[in-house]
Formats: sequence, C-alpha cells, structure tokens
Amino acid sequence: MSDNTLGAFMEEELTSQPEVWRRAIIQAGSESLLPADGLRIAVIGCGTSWFMAQSYAAARESAGKGVTDAFAASEAFLNSNSVDRRYDVVVAITRSGTTTEVLEVLTQLKGIVPTIAIIGDTASPIVGLADAVIGLPYADERSVVQTRFATTALVYLLTSLDIDLAPAIEDAQAAVAGEVAQELLDAEQFTFLGTGWTVGLAHEAGLKMREAVQGWTESYPAMEYRHGPISIAAPGRVTWLFGDEPEGLANDMAATGALYVRSDNHPLAELARVHKVTLERARARGLNPDLPRNLTRSVILDATA
Repeated sequence: MSDNTLGAFMEEELTSQPEVWRRAIIQAGSESLLPADGLRIAVIGCGTSWFMAQSYAAARESAGKGVTDAFAASEAFLNSNSVDRRYDVVVAITRSGTTTEVLEVLTQLKGIVPTIAIIGDTASPIVGLADAVIGLPYADERSVVQTRFATTALVYLLTSLDIDLAPAIEDAQAAVAGEVAQELLDAEQFTFLGTGWTVGLAHEAGLKMREAVQGWTESYPAMEYRHGPISIAAPGRVTWLFGDEPEGLANDMAATGALYVRSDNHPLAELARVHKVTLERARARGLNPDLPRNLTRSVILDATA
C-alpha cells in the first residue's frame, strides 16, 4: 500500500491549482506590468521556471505580440553587442526569488535593461533588483517539487495575451480529483510530447516525474518524436501528448504497444493531471516529493566554492 502521508504539501498544492489560477486571471486583468505588445523580450528561469518561460515565449510570439526568447538563466545571451541580441525588457520567473543564476542576471542588467520578476516569495532579494515585481504569494509552495507556482505564473502570462483559460480551470478541476489508473502507476517509462507553446509543458512534465519519482522520463517536440525517440516506446511504457496531435502519430504509437495518452482536455489541465500521477507514483514507491533526493527549494550557489 502507498503511504498517503508522503507528499502532503504537494497534494494540497496541486489540488489547489484551479482556485489559484482563478486568482491569477483576476490579478493579470487588474495589472499592466508585463511588456507592451511589439517589444522584444527575453524570459529567463531555472528548471521548472525555464520551461514556463519556454511556453510563454512560444505563446507570445505566436500571438503576434513581439519577438520573445526563453533562456535558462545560466545560459542567457542578454549582453551581446549584436543588434539582434538587444532586448527591450527581460522577464524573470522564480518561485523563491533567491536562485543564484537569476539574481546574477538581474544584477548585471540593473540600470541597463528594464526587468520584471514574477515571484512567489515577495520578501525575497529579487524584489530589490527588478524594476517591477509581479507577486504571486498565494501560489507559493512548501513542497520542493513545484506544481502550482509554475502553472499559476504561466496562467498569469497567458492571460496577458488575451487567452481564455476558463476551459483550463474546468478541466483541471476534474484532473486533480480523478483516480490514477493502475497502468500509469506501474509504467516503467514516460515520454512527454508537445507542440508550440505546449513543448514547455512536456519538458516540465518530464522534470516533475524525474524529481519526484526518480523515474526514466523524456520529453520532445511532438514532431521530433519519430526521429529516433519512438524507438523506446514499448508495452509497459507511456507516451503522453500535450496539445495538437501530429498526423499519423496515433497509428505509429499503436504499432509500438506503448500506452498512448492523448486527451481533449486543456493542456494546462493535462499538466495538472501529470502532477497527480506523479504524486501517486511517488507514494507507491515510498518516496516523498515534498523532500526529493538531492534537491532543495532553491539553488543558492556558494561563490567561494
């Protein structure tokens, strides 16, 4: 039997997502802190926040709002002399507001490029570095493994693009309350796929299961999957698609014998469903996703090391 006391924080946080998404939609509608349409922007983050940056960047540029690039904070090309590398605004996503790489980037940019921070902890050091702060304290978390802060930040960002997320909330209510099928609990391996803005969701889903379950997970743009990665699909393994389905993928998956998960639910709701599956898989293995192996809430690097 699984221990339902494991991941108690994660459970409370992942199931609260529909409620906190509603708050973020209202907040986004009442604020005008994000870059104006047409500005060239870069979005940075680490880990989960980087994947949310990817999703927002793809959605903003696809919506015709302006050039939008996403970078891992440690690999952000923001200070190049090339004209093509000059950004009007840099947006940083960070739950804790203490992540070393993000703080370093904002320190380098202070007084040079306007910056906006989207944070969970509104008492964190980043408040003094960013030119504007979007605080989501009601989405902050005690679990090391992120769920609601990441999705709530993305909901805020997508709402600013005039995207209606009411269907996401409705679908997520069922997703976080549903039972997890035994075949998902027992699966040996998961691959997550996305298209467009949902590629970031696929990467985040893979990271969640690696963190919490110590499992073998992979993630790819859906059209790349058949360029090699499909070779690992087999009975007892899962391929899970977010968003639009490439032509012919369902038939190709049927031939592999793997479980193919494809839903008409909103992709954000499907990510919330992955959170639920991840929690129950961790519990079934006696793992605590609130305190996963080798991980902490924030990566704070020792400059003297």
